[in-house]
Amino acid sequence: MNPPPESPQPRRWPRRLRTAGLWTLGVLLVLALTGAGLGVWSVRRAFPEHGETLSLPGLTAPVTVLRDEHGIPNVYAETSDDLFRAQGYVHAQDRFWEMDFRRHVTAGRVSEMFGADQVETDRYLRTMGWRRVAEQEWSLLAPQTRAALSAYADGVNAWLAATTDTEGDGFAPSGALSLEYTVLGLRNSDYLVERWTPVDSLAWLKAMAWDLRGNMEAEITRAALLAGGLTRPQIEQLYPSYPVRRNLPIVTGGAVVDGAFAQGAASPAPGGVTGTPTTPVGYTLPPAARTPEFSAGLRGLADGLAALPGLMGTAGGDGIGSNSWVISGRLTDTGKPILANDPHLSPSQPGIWYQMGLHCACGLEVAGFTFSGVPGVIIGHNAKIGWGFTNLDPDVIDMYLEQVDGDRVKVGDRWEPMTTRREVLKVAGGEDVTITVRSTRHGPLLSDASEELREIAASPQVGGASYGVALRWTALDPGRTADALFALNRAGGWDEFRAAAALFEVPAQNIVYADVDGNIGYQSPGRIPVRAKGDGTWFAPGWDPGYDWTGFIPFDELPSVRNPERGYVVTANQAVIGDQYQRRLTRDWGYGYRSQRIYDLLDERIGAGKLTMDDVERMQFDNRNGFAPTLVPALRSAPRGELSGLESGADALLTGWDFQQPAGDRAGEERSSAAAAYYNAIWANLLRLTFDELGEENRPDGGDRWYEVVRALLETPADPYWDLRSTPEVERRDDILARAQDDAARELAKAQGDKPADWRWGAMHTLTPRNATFGESGIGPIEWLFNSDTVGVSGGSAIVNATGWSADAGYEVDAVPSMRMILDLADLDDSRWIQLTGNSGHAFHANYADQAELWRTGRTLPFRFGRSSVDKAAVATLTLRP
Repeated sequence: MNPPPESPQPRRWPRRLRTAGLWTLGVLLVLALTGAGLGVWSVRRAFPEHGETLSLPGLTAPVTVLRDEHGIPNVYAETSDDLFRAQGYVHAQDRFWEMDFRRHVTAGRVSEMFGADQVETDRYLRTMGWRRVAEQEWSLLAPQTRAALSAYADGVNAWLAATTDTEGDGFAPSGALSLEYTVLGLRNSDYLVERWTPVDSLAWLKAMAWDLRGNMEAEITRAALLAGGLTRPQIEQLYPSYPVRRNLPIVTGGAVVDGAFAQGAASPAPGGVTGTPTTPVGYTLPPAARTPEFSAGLRGLADGLAALPGLMGTAGGDGIGSNSWVISGRLTDTGKPILANDPHLSPSQPGIWYQMGLHCACGLEVAGFTFSGVPGVIIGHNAKIGWGFTNLDPDVIDMYLEQVDGDRVKVGDRWEPMTTRREVLKVAGGEDVTITVRSTRHGPLLSDASEELREIAASPQVGGASYGVALRWTALDPGRTADALFALNRAGGWDEFRAAAALFEVPAQNIVYADVDGNIGYQSPGRIPVRAKGDGTWFAPGWDPGYDWTGFIPFDELPSVRNPERGYVVTANQAVIGDQYQRRLTRDWGYGYRSQRIYDLLDERIGAGKLTMDDVERMQFDNRNGFAPTLVPALRSAPRGELSGLESGADALLTGWDFQQPAGDRAGEERSSAAAAYYNAIWANLLRLTFDELGEENRPDGGDRWYEVVRALLETPADPYWDLRSTPEVERRDDILARAQDDAARELAKAQGDKPADWRWGAMHTLTPRNATFGESGIGPIEWLFNSDTVGVSGGSAIVNATGWSADAGYEVDAVPSMRMILDLADLDDSRWIQLTGNSGHAFHANYADQAELWRTGRTLPFRFGRSSVDKAAVATLTLRP
């Protein structure tokens, strides 16, 4: 047996950031200096001043920045330009290394920082051309958006000029900026910090779109499995229909009427969910591409894309999602709405979010979670409305199989020239690398960036031509999403909120809404393609123009709800709407286990009385496994034969288990935690045994799609998937269920001892927030400098407290509720929030990880907004003067 590793390394970038030799010696030198006392100065010299008077050129009047004990700033300015200039300055104070790294990622310039190991990363990023698209967007934006971005950039550059020496057109990368620059200098002494530009901020929105991009991995995996020999029905079995009758969609009624969505419109037809055809639709692969070599090439492409920097998520994995819900005031104890949101993203140190309040005499009053490097507030509230995001996850990417001959591509019965451009990758410590990027009318040839597919393309296959894979993605069309963010920050009611949402193109997000007047609502925005042929599920033939996109779903036709009769809206990446809706959004939804649990908790609490803020906080930390009630009875009914003492003790854990998954480090949690440990070990082993046909490269990750796959298999005891390929016998369902339990008991005995009652879910389900750059350097002392401590956590995949893990890699957490926010629209100062780590990006700073334990245990901080409450909590006052 080969159980999942107990402490696996997560599959996040930059695992290729490995160094040796002089680099290691340099690290040891730094540590030696630390021991001599110089290290304290090296660390603390970058800590920003939070309580003095500083100069910020360009201001028209003084700006006040009040910080509380957690380093959360509220900024007070006279004009919007001053406000965003100060926001840029404050972001740079606390998070500039993160900002600098991100802009190198979005520009495909990571190898300029870290050397030749990152050329492959840059090849993919330059091929897609995120930065080029961002540059094209600049001229499309509203004047006030450009002004905000420019003022923000001026603030960042003012901080750079005040903190380090100017060198030509840039700045010296000294340790005064951040400790990371000291470490980087040991390897790359020639690095220069460039001035911040407005396009640096715009390009970050492309990274956001990439990490929330939808079903790209599913599309590639389906094609790889087909090329590798599985049949189409076998593959379709691995992608079941959304269970609309068991797990409610977001919008439970309505349809398009006369070119607009009407929430009260009668359903024209009963049935399943939109985007889930009963018969296969679309194109797959031609016979010449159904080869082991092409399958391996597609897996190589998928691996290359998965290794790209996941600045927000784990590259489209099942763990990336979010929860949000909004409750009408007629159901709350305050008489006004309550809005909750917790986006599920990759864990990192520092966390993805920066908490902040922005207050302007010009009328802009907004507070919430921001992205360092981007002006404004992403999720939060102003004085009138509050909003939250979850990933809508529509199918906005299509993979096109192209017939390529040199720099020509087949279109119908003729050949067209591709567009080409040359890109020069500058490499720290090495020679420049020049690449050629080729694009068809669908988009860039990703196969050119993949070493495996480049080799296949070098061998002609179809009448002297070869195959390439092109990417069609909405985010590669210039758009105005930046306008949407500022319009949302200023919106004062439902109509202005919807007008802002209409500008929100990529990534498409479910947006929940509440206002101080008592209204609640939901809107699904985004640029979502319309296809003449195919459903976006399988590769499309690039040579057939019938598979091209014909347009985008009009905003007015996208589902929305205002003040629903039931009194609440729940979004958790489930299906948006049933098949009465005439447009196709996707067929690759989340499967609704989190959303249905939230529905059930709301209904249960409403039946007992009015909902409170405390009720909502407890709901956000709910740890119930939604599939265990289905699988546990099947496990217990499988014949086992004579059991050992270990096996008997393990099986007894499941008797009376409440299906909760606590870490197990608090009194009263022990029994549930032991049962959760055993159950999840069974689940990992069950998936490994059942789906051995998929090979190591396609092993199930165990998310809620696999809940539905296994649910169906439990009803078919003789399904071929139950049979092990490695044995001459023909196994059936009960054979695999029994073996999975035996293997799980032995695995846990080896890892945690032979007393099942002592097993703990938190001992295996661990979280280590890692620095996005040096946190996986492979050098222990460096990782110690920047990473947070490893801790056991509650929750799990497809659970409301969504601490995701991948069954193909182990039990370590790879996705988390990156923040939790609860808004009280009766009294905004009674709102609550928390983030994964802390507001500071400086290692060893008091605010680097001061929210982590609160987050881990389901607690929150006061979310202050009014000036009097902000003043009362302030521990430091920074004054910025012209």
